[in-house]
Amino acid sequence: MSVKYLTDRCLYEKVLLERVPTARSFLWMGTSDIKDLHVFSRGRWVPFLKMLAELVQRRVSIRLLYAKEPGKRFQQDFDRYPILFEGIERMLCPRVHFKMIIMDGQFGYCGSANLTGAGMGGKSDNRRNFENGIITTETNLVKEMMEQFDRVWRGTFCPECGRKEYCSEYEEILSDHQ
Repeated sequence: MSVKYLTDRCLYEKVLLERVPTARSFLWMGTSDIKDLHVFSRGRWVPFLKMLAELVQRRVSIRLLYAKEPGKRFQQDFDRYPILFEGIERMLCPRVHFKMIIMDGQFGYCGSANLTGAGMGGKSDNRRNFENGIITTETNLVKEMMEQFDRVWRGTFCPECGRKEYCSEYEEILSDHQ
């Protein structure tokens, strides 16, 4: 597979269930919205954060870029997995609107779905959003996705950003660049 177009529930199955658990080195996720997301694992529904905690236990490096603070239910689930406090690097950037997942520099997803139950989650067909995206193992495409993610992560756009009043990270990012 080099590039494959997916819609709706296939995003959940091919990305969250089949690919994410197989990360070996790193997992980068970008989303404008992140909410209480659950996945079906070992015969029951569990928070997606449980899957991420298991990756951290296997020493997979995880980065999460998001545009707004997650809700109360997400925070409650996050608190259930203390390994995530230090195990996930997180950065809020109010300008992030892309949705992408990059694994080990060899797999990428980009599309319309946020990391939410209605977007990427396993909700029933009559409760989920209509979403689409591509998955790829094409080296050059994954590399371009990584570069966009990394430019935001490094704070490339912070000095000239017009949204600093909504960003809790920019002062630390800018001090890292000086």
